[in-house]
Amino acid sequence: MHLAYPAVLSALLFCTGLYGVLARRNAILVLMSVELMLNAVNLNLVAFDVWLSRAAEETLHSGQALTLFTITIAAAEIGIGLAIVLAVHRNRGTSDIDKLRDTAEGHETDGPDGEAHTAEPDAEKAEATA
Repeated sequence: MHLAYPAVLSALLFCTGLYGVLARRNAILVLMSVELMLNAVNLNLVAFDVWLSRAAEETLHSGQALTLFTITIAAAEIGIGLAIVLAVHRNRGTSDIDKLRDTAEGHETDGPDGEAHTAEPDAEKAEATA
């Protein structure tokens, strides 16, 4: 098999994951997109390892060993990442990245009824009476 087939497939997987990271606002979907990008890198590592082992006299399989380390790190990352996302969702009620960033920075946030709440309730009363 030619090296171009897995290289093109991994490029498509990586681009799909990159689009998911840049376009999605749900934290779980962003984590899934990062995993997709890591799997594209793993596919490249294994494909180049097989291609280089055919050309070289010795078969070290360092690409496959590095892929195992990457899979282990990715499993730990997704476990910790999902635990953090679930804890934040339990405390804040949302996993939307934009809303979480706005609440962390102290901007106005939408309440459960969809209305914007400000930090000063007296200002709303003054505007309502004027």
